[in-house]
Amino acid sequence: MLLENKQIAIIGGGPGGLTLARLLQLKGANVKVFERDINKDARVQGSPLDLHEESGLAALRQANLLDEFKKNYLQGADRMVIVNESADVFFSDHESKAIENFGNEHFRPEIDRGVLRKILLESLKAETVVWDSYFMSMEKQNEGWLLHFKNGINAYADIVIAADGANSKIRPYITDIKPFYSGITMLEGNIFNAEKSTPKISKLLNGGKIMAFGNSKNILMGQKANGEIGFYISFKTEEKWAANSGLDFFDKTQLLEWFEKEYAEWSHIWNELFENSATPFIPRPIYCMPLNQTWESMSNLTMLGDAAHVMPPFAGEGVNMAMLDALELSECLTSEKHNSLQEAISSYEINMRKRAALMAQESLENGERMHSGSALNTMLKFFSEH
Repeated sequence: MLLENKQIAIIGGGPGGLTLARLLQLKGANVKVFERDINKDARVQGSPLDLHEESGLAALRQANLLDEFKKNYLQGADRMVIVNESADVFFSDHESKAIENFGNEHFRPEIDRGVLRKILLESLKAETVVWDSYFMSMEKQNEGWLLHFKNGINAYADIVIAADGANSKIRPYITDIKPFYSGITMLEGNIFNAEKSTPKISKLLNGGKIMAFGNSKNILMGQKANGEIGFYISFKTEEKWAANSGLDFFDKTQLLEWFEKEYAEWSHIWNELFENSATPFIPRPIYCMPLNQTWESMSNLTMLGDAAHVMPPFAGEGVNMAMLDALELSECLTSEKHNSLQEAISSYEINMRKRAALMAQESLENGERMHSGSALNTMLKFFSEH
């Protein structure tokens, strides 16, 4: 095996990095995951993830974790209503959608990010994840890399895999290509004990998802575990909107005033989100890697997930592409059909860039549709047909 006597370092303990670690360990590889979080409970996890049959679920199946996933996914959280700015319901699949339909290509079960992370972490060998490891730099040493972390620890690895997200510190060691701004920014919020604090919204959500369209703007939200709701106020604006807006993202009153001005045509039902959200709100400018990006493959360094191909979230493909990256990279690295590590990594990267570009293009196009004047009718047509 190409990985025999090789030490592998995965930088980043998100779904992609942890899935790769699990898959490689099943093949007997020596893997360490270096994660900047202090421990497994350090980070507040975002909105749930919907996993797709041919990508995220395929990776879990290969990792022998599908049964564990089935025990923990959010039943019914994939059900959806589409509404206008007044919260009038134009589409709902709550009555028609099957609760469970594993194996169907259109079934996209949702799972809380924290729960998925827990499943993956518990599948790994003890001491696989090295917490409090904030990557700073690395340099070539022998045939591999000497890694330096903020806590003063150094570590050697024969192969380094960047799974450290859209702002990857390792990507520049591979390519100078940078992402471009999509023109869309999302303002993220989170509500605890939602049924009590936001009763109108919770009733409309009904344990599933809401997509609200009006005046070329969106509100997107979904049910999380423990009675929480995660939501995104999504709109077109300049790239530096967050810095130039003058808004204090810890101030709910100020954010509500902004919303009532910018979303003036929208019903007051949505005010519940701002009045009851935890703070701070998080502004997220949405970026995308160039669709034609390429680089020269290396024998000891590669990347997956957002580090390799960050894309807008409007096709639900981000985490699925990352987990599919993990599946395909693990197969390339452990396959007998490649004669060298460079050949294996090159094979993975060529295919990864090709399929990621297709998904990124779809995500960009969906983003434009969802923020157009005809968004409501366009999305109603799409979901009615599917």
